[in-house]
Amino acid sequence: MRATSNPVFKNLPRQETGYASFGSAAAGAGQLGYQYGNQQQYPQQYQQPYPQAPTRSLTIDDVVTKTGITLGVLALSALVTYLLTSANNGLAPLFVIGGGLIGLVLVLVATFGNKADNPALVLSYAVAEGVFVGALSFMFTDISFGGAGGAGMIGQAILGTFGVFAGMLVVYKTGAIRVTPRFTRMLIGAMIGILVLVVGNLIASFFTDGGFGLRDGGPIAIIFSLVVIAIAAFSFLLDFDAADQLIRAQAPPKAAWGVALGLTVTLVWLYVEILRLLSYFQSD
Repeated sequence: MRATSNPVFKNLPRQETGYASFGSAAAGAGQLGYQYGNQQQYPQQYQQPYPQAPTRSLTIDDVVTKTGITLGVLALSALVTYLLTSANNGLAPLFVIGGGLIGLVLVLVATFGNKADNPALVLSYAVAEGVFVGALSFMFTDISFGGAGGAGMIGQAILGTFGVFAGMLVVYKTGAIRVTPRFTRMLIGAMIGILVLVVGNLIASFFTDGGFGLRDGGPIAIIFSLVVIAIAAFSFLLDFDAADQLIRAQAPPKAAWGVALGLTVTLVWLYVEILRLLSYFQSD
């Protein structure tokens, strides 16, 4: 069985490998840090293939609906937070820190408490992450925090994020890239490398202005952001594949909340990195 870069989808039922079918008719009949790179592990009770239950099993419609609800709550929370920080700039750092920490705690609870399919927890995460994203978006684009670009840059980042998501879904459905054990190992290794570099750059920044230059807006920072965006994009392939396995294993419909949580984490990670990259060019 393949592993996944998104731990919310780990320990899934064993399936034969092959081309992706997430979103296909067959899957629908049978069947997402970082902002810091932190993601979840799917509950233990979903490790083995499901027996035929008297009620219906998970379908692609469940996944789409629950993911849409989660992203809708996140977007509403982000919009309200953005408006609040626009009215009072001093709230932005508090919202970024508070929302980020609460979101991280909820992710850890979902991971180690095996509650990734709990709708209350998932929607609470969406609210907290919306606060984080809304405040961070304001800080990246407002001149009072050294940003530039305004709401236009946020719109570009949103379009870029969902454009990448749609593109990777097409790649997945057509089987242009196969999700193999080797591909999975390489991607997970790359993600670990990114995490090490980010932490190392943060520590180095305490002693040297700009650290290793990974986040100072220079050429190295731009290249690093492009690499992170690429890895985040490819991680969608593993997420889609793992969601397919849940559908084929006839998981209960509530498992869709876990899928929604995993995909949302990846989408937020990608959005933040695209916004960061755009901010480099706006500040020139």
